[in-house]
Amino acid sequence: MMKKAKIYKPNKTAMQSGLGKIDKWILEFETKDPTKNPLMGWESSSDTYSELKLEFSSKELAINYAKKKKIDFELIEPKKRKVVKKSYADNFLN
Repeated sequence: MMKKAKIYKPNKTAMQSGLGKIDKWILEFETKDPTKNPLMGWESSSDTYSELKLEFSSKELAINYAKKKKIDFELIEPKKRKVVKKSYADNFLN
């Protein structure tokens, strides 16, 4: 049996204002037993799966890949954006 993974759609970074290039889905394995490096204090792991991130163009492709490879996965759906349409004139009407 493979390790547990999560399938999610990444959030845009603070440097992105538009919605371009956020249409991919990521399959990422969960890290087991992270340890703290005594010299530098960094978190590290001997688990090489934690370094693996697979990108898919759709949610269905990611799910099909996980099922085909018998990977136990958790699907994290993106939150819906609430768009409020406003006009420039609304700044002066109140």
